[in-house]
Amino acid sequence: MNERRFVNPSQPQTLYIATMLLYINAVFDVISFVPLLMLIAIGLAGGGYGIANEQKWGYGLAVGIAALRVGLLLAWYGADVLDFPIIITLLFDGALVALLLHPESRSYQRIWFK
Repeated sequence: MNERRFVNPSQPQTLYIATMLLYINAVFDVISFVPLLMLIAIGLAGGGYGIANEQKWGYGLAVGIAALRVGLLLAWYGADVLDFPIIITLLFDGALVALLLHPESRSYQRIWFK
């Protein structure tokens, strides 16, 4: 039986938390009503779903979209990214990239993802 899931608690903690952050960021991007962020939300949710179902395309999509979000923050705000409200977003996006690129996450996806 081919079971589909939205989260996979049997994965390492780094991937499990990254999946949850992908979904949370997607929800916040959708409720912002900014068209570009709404498109990014589709990629975030798709990446989270792919990771939860142990698909290599999901991991690649998640890493790409997470890095794109950090790059867009830096390009849009420049040095002002260190001001109070925006630095919180930068910290969460940076944490997401760090969780996805953590050695434990990378080795797990290299071994188990299809």
